[in-house]
Amino acid sequence: MTTTLDHLNHCTAAEFVQILHGIYEHSPWIPERAAAQRPFASIHALKLALQTVVSSATEAEQLGLIRAHPELAGKAAIAGELTRESTGEQAKAGLINCSPEEFATLHQLNADYNSKFGFPFILAVKGPDGKGFTRQAIIATFQRRFKNQRADELAECLRQIGRIAELRLNDLLEHSLQFGNTIMAWSETLAAWSDDEDGLTCAYMTDAHQKTAAQLASWMREAGMQVHIDAVGNVVGRYLSDQADAKTLLTGSHYDTVCNGGKYDGREGILLPIAIVRHLHERNEKLPFHVEIIGFSEEEGVRFKSTFLGSNAITGQFDLSLLDKTDADGVSMRAALQAAGHDVSQIPAIARDPAQILGYVEVHIEQGPVLLGRDLPAGIVTSIAGSCRYQVQLRGVASHAGTTPMSMRKDAAAAAAEIILYVEQRCDNGTSLVGTVGQLQVPHGSVNVIPGSCNLSLDIRAADDATRDAAVSDILAKIETICQRRNIEVKVIKAVSAPAAPCAPWLMQQLAAATQRAGLPAFELPSGAGHDAMAIAKMTDVAMLFTRCGNGGISHNPLETMTADDAEISAQILLDFLRNFKRKP
Repeated sequence: MTTTLDHLNHCTAAEFVQILHGIYEHSPWIPERAAAQRPFASIHALKLALQTVVSSATEAEQLGLIRAHPELAGKAAIAGELTRESTGEQAKAGLINCSPEEFATLHQLNADYNSKFGFPFILAVKGPDGKGFTRQAIIATFQRRFKNQRADELAECLRQIGRIAELRLNDLLEHSLQFGNTIMAWSETLAAWSDDEDGLTCAYMTDAHQKTAAQLASWMREAGMQVHIDAVGNVVGRYLSDQADAKTLLTGSHYDTVCNGGKYDGREGILLPIAIVRHLHERNEKLPFHVEIIGFSEEEGVRFKSTFLGSNAITGQFDLSLLDKTDADGVSMRAALQAAGHDVSQIPAIARDPAQILGYVEVHIEQGPVLLGRDLPAGIVTSIAGSCRYQVQLRGVASHAGTTPMSMRKDAAAAAAEIILYVEQRCDNGTSLVGTVGQLQVPHGSVNVIPGSCNLSLDIRAADDATRDAAVSDILAKIETICQRRNIEVKVIKAVSAPAAPCAPWLMQQLAAATQRAGLPAFELPSGAGHDAMAIAKMTDVAMLFTRCGNGGISHNPLETMTADDAEISAQILLDFLRNFKRKP
């Protein structure tokens, strides 16, 4: 007989523990402690409660849980001594069929890992989509994580145990995903089109970019939407209401990528609502407003060094002078658009009428570790950080490294080092404020010459402009002080100044209500990264829903990942949001 959530909520505590005995390896204390929190509103709430027990346990209990798990492809696996659950998982990953070379590699990795960390390596071998990692991917992950610090690896092992438990619960309760698997599969399809053979790069108006746009348009049509690709390459799908006076709620994100980027940045926010609209269309379910999904053609600025081209066109803020900008090969943006079949004279006509827009909501992978660290699958964005960027040029005197006394040097690189340390110190205050020096060059540097010049970048961000501007003022003043003391000439050039974009409280409240109805806390967090929502905020109120990002929260990187289950939760929240949406008071 199938176990149900309702049965788990109403059975005795002893039966609850017995039913869930195989979810966490040899650790009945986890369901024992979670039982007191019943009833659970959803399977998501049950998963969160169990994992919260794990994260709030003592380190000794956590280590006991980790050590209760078998080694991957260890002797127990070969001898058939694993639990039924572990046997199935390792078999699905092919670990019982290792070649002698693979078995030897895994055996040595297991030994080295245990020696370094004092506990076994844990990996949810079914992977983020539930289909299973290849043996090669498992070995690569093993080797990568071996470089971690012990505290980070302990936390990662517990997260992997949480993923294993999540998948086992899905099997136990026969819980199938309505949207998550589709979103993951579609992401893989799009990831096959890249400007480069190695990794995923999808720059504006390249062949890969145009193939991606065509595929998005095809999925939108299959989902029952009216579809077109506009003059800047935005892929636009409209799911029409049957109400005569209906206005439009916007959603979407970008489908271009950074060089060698991730599969989900931007693209989740397009694919997820397409999957939802397809679900509505299959049920012949209409909403009292039009839903417009926009796959923005360009947000990252990779090819022409100009960001938000797609979303700026929607708001009527597209700068037509950008059409004359050229890429690294000397191809102008105008020529690239025309070669792709777009009529640039139609760009001004893309602008939407704000009076017909109800608002904008964007789903996006977090691109950071906050949700991951809190064991939460989704969160509500409060504000998108504004940024100030500068190029700083320092000029000292190049002189002989052996003959110039330390007290007489005008070392531009030493001044840069002091500036970098101050940026780190000033921005490390526990708020949303962050500061980064991402570029640092010593032109014509030589091992035996004191640096006479040094160039560095400066990027300061915060969720509110006052916090950011105060930090910028202090940093610029400190740069002047450092350079005066060191007799260094300085030139500071402002490259970017973008205001923060607060999310609209009335939209955030509705996302919060949908999150709580899913059985999850409505956790709020700022976004340190920029998003298309920043551009759309010039036209209408905006909100954002973040999906948890795995692998330590890394993004703009091939290691960027999320799970099908987390994508499912975000989709369920957005679907609930749409069904219960209320216009601005």
